[in-house]
Amino acid sequence: MSPTILLSFLIGYFLLLIIIAFATSKKSSDNSTFFLANRNSKWYLVAFGMIGTALSGVTFISVPGEVGAPAGNQFQYFQFVLGNAIGFIIIATVLLPLYYRMQLTSIYSYIEKRLGYYSYKTAASIFLISRTIGSAFRLYLVVIVLQRFIFDSYGVPFWVTVLISLGLIWSYTFKGGLKTIIITDTLQTFFLVLSVFLTIYFICNSLDLSIPQAFETIKNSGYSKTFFYEDFLTNGFHVSKALLGGIFVTIAMTGLDQDLMQKNLSMKTIGEAQKNMFTFTGVFVILNIFFLSVGALLYVFATKNGIEIPLDHVTGKPRTDFLFPEIALNHLTTIPAIVFMLGLTAATFATTDSALTALTTSFCVDFLGMDKKENLHKENAVKRRHLVHVGFSLLMFFVIVLFNAVNDESVVKGIFKVASYTYGPLLGLYSFGLFVKNRGIHDKLVPIVCLLSPAVCYFLNMYSTTLLGGYVFSVELILVNGLITFIGLLLISKKTDQQTKF
Repeated sequence: MSPTILLSFLIGYFLLLIIIAFATSKKSSDNSTFFLANRNSKWYLVAFGMIGTALSGVTFISVPGEVGAPAGNQFQYFQFVLGNAIGFIIIATVLLPLYYRMQLTSIYSYIEKRLGYYSYKTAASIFLISRTIGSAFRLYLVVIVLQRFIFDSYGVPFWVTVLISLGLIWSYTFKGGLKTIIITDTLQTFFLVLSVFLTIYFICNSLDLSIPQAFETIKNSGYSKTFFYEDFLTNGFHVSKALLGGIFVTIAMTGLDQDLMQKNLSMKTIGEAQKNMFTFTGVFVILNIFFLSVGALLYVFATKNGIEIPLDHVTGKPRTDFLFPEIALNHLTTIPAIVFMLGLTAATFATTDSALTALTTSFCVDFLGMDKKENLHKENAVKRRHLVHVGFSLLMFFVIVLFNAVNDESVVKGIFKVASYTYGPLLGLYSFGLFVKNRGIHDKLVPIVCLLSPAVCYFLNMYSTTLLGGYVFSVELILVNGLITFIGLLLISKKTDQQTKF
């Protein structure tokens, strides 16, 4: 596939997004529009657009690639997805009603009212760190594909590719913020979903399979095992670990994350927000089945055509993340290659543009107090928000460049490993606030508890086989992290006569 054709396509794609951005922010580009789209979003647009934000380029490339990984992953990821679905339902029925009752702009304002100033700043800081790292990982994935298949041909350094990517995202989000993103993410999700189904069609066509034959081939391929019940202690794929991890990673990374909750809070009523979450959950589960199916078909295609997993330029090891782009861009025709690039770009940039807006919102609200009436319409308020937006774009740039220098494993593993350490304390903070009544805490000690908990988890993860009789942690480590934080908060708590009512 010609790099020039792919580059021309990318330029056209971003021109379309920039045109949409200026059209949606033409009437208003103030902070109220940027933060919550004036609380006037349509639930069906948010539900559809959230699919692209939640799936990202990680799902698009890493999940199919992991299907045939040497560790024997197969369809084990679907266990995690089922846990995700349960987590989404908990968010819709427990957390969203709380956020709407309190009319929050930043969801971390709840922590300030329930636990105190230092707890609030700690929660917001955890989000800023976690989302910056997670979004950088996701964008890194698409950038290495762009670098490998487009920009290497022109001798463009990796860091320049990162800068171009972030500059393009900034160009269509800086003005309209959430109002723009709800529209652009809807468009990008449409491209993402379309590309999944078209990819299955093109691969099936190349293998001379009808759709029913394709699913029969997947079933008999040796890649379709879904539920793992063997070796609870040592098997990181065990169904109980995956389900628990899926539930609590979702509650933490979605329900306690300003990014996806910001979109839910932009609707008029709690009923619309819940309708959005339930619809989104159903589509999310179904789409992940198709992503896993794509993975099995990719490995069947690779085996038939003698294609090996490409090597990472940095480590020299086979990297499953590269299999999908390798087949789509070098072993299929022009149209499938464009479809692949469309889906990958849509998936990853839908995640990153949303994250940049959420990071900007959280910092402006939680640390600069821009949601307060006296600050919302100040003369320089919009200019300050623009500077914050630029600042987080540059921060993400440095994180991606750093990650490129040290990463040596599948990105999907990296994201959830980081999440289990960074989002765990948020689980503990919110659990304490919601379920422990008539007790306050020594607020100034909360940052210490939230630093110690990930450190203890890291130690447990490193030495679990020795300390816990051979037990191997997987994504359920986030639950342990949250539990340790919760216990730490109990230890620094004190009885109070004030009844919490939220």
